[in-house]
Amino acid sequence: MKIVYRYIIKNFLGPLVLTFFVAIFILLMQFLWKYVDDLVGKGLEIHVLLKFMFYAAGSLMNMALPLAILLASLMTFGNMGERLEVVALKSAGIPISKMMAPLAMVAVLLTLFAFWYADKVIPVANLKLRTLIYTVQEQKPALNIESGVFYNGFDDITIRIGHKHADNSTIEDVLIYDHSRHQGNVTMTYAKSGTMTMTDDGKNLLFILYDGSFWDESVNTESRGASRPLNRATFKEQYKRFDLSSFELQESDEEFFASSQQAMPMAMLSEKIDTMKVQVERAQLDVTKGFLNNLYYFSNYVRDKQVMKPTLPPDSLKPLTKQQKIDAYKYARQNAEAVVNSAKFAEQDVYFRELSMRSYQVEYHNKFTFSLACLLFFFIGAPLGSIIRKGGIGIPLVITVAFFTFYFMITAFGKNMATTGQMSAFGGVWLSTLVLIPICIFLTYKATVDSGVMSGETYEKLFKKIKLKLQSIIKAKK
Repeated sequence: MKIVYRYIIKNFLGPLVLTFFVAIFILLMQFLWKYVDDLVGKGLEIHVLLKFMFYAAGSLMNMALPLAILLASLMTFGNMGERLEVVALKSAGIPISKMMAPLAMVAVLLTLFAFWYADKVIPVANLKLRTLIYTVQEQKPALNIESGVFYNGFDDITIRIGHKHADNSTIEDVLIYDHSRHQGNVTMTYAKSGTMTMTDDGKNLLFILYDGSFWDESVNTESRGASRPLNRATFKEQYKRFDLSSFELQESDEEFFASSQQAMPMAMLSEKIDTMKVQVERAQLDVTKGFLNNLYYFSNYVRDKQVMKPTLPPDSLKPLTKQQKIDAYKYARQNAEAVVNSAKFAEQDVYFRELSMRSYQVEYHNKFTFSLACLLFFFIGAPLGSIIRKGGIGIPLVITVAFFTFYFMITAFGKNMATTGQMSAFGGVWLSTLVLIPICIFLTYKATVDSGVMSGETYEKLFKKIKLKLQSIIKAKK
């Protein structure tokens, strides 16, 4: 049995590693496509891109691992079934349950690893990734001054180069507008030619301008009717230096994203959920107290102190005039609208607090469900592979995509229901798991009793029986 177990595990680990990296690659490409607009044109160095891909791959592993286990288990038992190894082992007295036992232990170990990874590693990867995404999104586009285009990448400076030679250094017909005083185009430098180079330390862009002029139209903002003197000067050679520090990648503070639910381990999520439960209960209590206080105020104080006594005439038995009734109705309506608006505001406050709390609860339960999916997908792939008995990667890949899409759709539906409060956090997040468990039990049972429920021959025989039955019925009617 040990030889058989080693053989089965060996056949499983190879496809598992291969499909895992393929799944990571596919998910990573999908993720990169989402942020391609933020990455292109920023002049990012290769180590920044590699860091971005590393953090993204780390955050996607808990999706790739269940997918890899499903496909690998399908391929392993499908290949064994196609080579009649499953039949041979059964004839030797080894049932399908014992064939699955060693891989089930491997799946349990992978499930435990996935749970540890989801709790300890993924929050760190998500924190690093979100910080890096924000940093890249805030990064200025790479320095690229094209010919005939007004470039405003520098703060308060606009540059227009009429023509740039092929060496990207020699330039002609240069215009530089200085907007540092925020008074419009009052300061301008023009040069017939020049050179554009980087300083040795790479921190500054140096312009050496030749045969040019300088205009400065001063504006006196203190006097409305003041004159606008024009200062003009010419030069044979002039140096202008522009700071490039704003084009460097400035890393953001990770503390800004530390409160995100995706960046928290389970201990912090549990603590955060308990704190938010207290806040929600306190907010609900404040709503009740506020309503009762408003009711008491308008029922007693306003009636006795502010409305009735000032508006009633000395003779309290004399009926109110028409204008007094109108004033009383208006005052009552204004007070009622104030109470309603206060209640709506308090209701919105409670709603958003509950919405935030549910998002943390969803993330807390999500760490369990994605880890448990590793084990559930094994008990789908292994029995299904032994039933269909088709090796290779074609049919197993189709089945894997179908099951994973089905699982992902139910998961997204349940999480959306849980987040919006239409279902409890537990029920919404665990919905996909509760759907998969009966499927696992059904397929494992069918594989154990050697059922042909997924065999093509079974349905071919069934269709032949139906065809013969229909032919006999038609002949009997004739």
